[in-house]
Amino acid sequence: MPAPTIFIDADACPVKEEIYRVARRTGCPVQVVSNSFMRTPPDVTLKVVEAGPDVADDWIAERVQPGDIVVTNDIPLADRTLKAGGAALGPNGKAFTQGSIGAALAQRGIMEHLRSMGDVVGGPKPFTQADRSRFLSALDAAVTKAKRR
Repeated sequence: MPAPTIFIDADACPVKEEIYRVARRTGCPVQVVSNSFMRTPPDVTLKVVEAGPDVADDWIAERVQPGDIVVTNDIPLADRTLKAGGAALGPNGKAFTQGSIGAALAQRGIMEHLRSMGDVVGGPKPFTQADRSRFLSALDAAVTKAKRR
């Protein structure tokens, strides 16, 4: 069984270096998908897509295969990944699952509505070292699970 491909929704991903290290150790190919050029190691594939809403997400969703892993903060992309048979991880180490994605989509919709009414300001919590550690553990677990398939 080939190693799973790890797709990175890269424009705002704070754990790219961690992904590269895990991928090298486990033999997983990495696809970095971005709306603009960014430096990547020679053993990582960079795909620069057109700028625009959801262009990178669409590119990833059209290519993810069962067992592949997508690292993203984008809940609709996580949903599409799960529907394709892949695993979806947030950079904070939170794994999206069939059991949790519905609630995540609903909460996203509520928050968008509140923001549109001006009731919510600010962004996500700052990224911490604990988030980074949680992510590394979750990525290791996802790769191990994918290789067992």
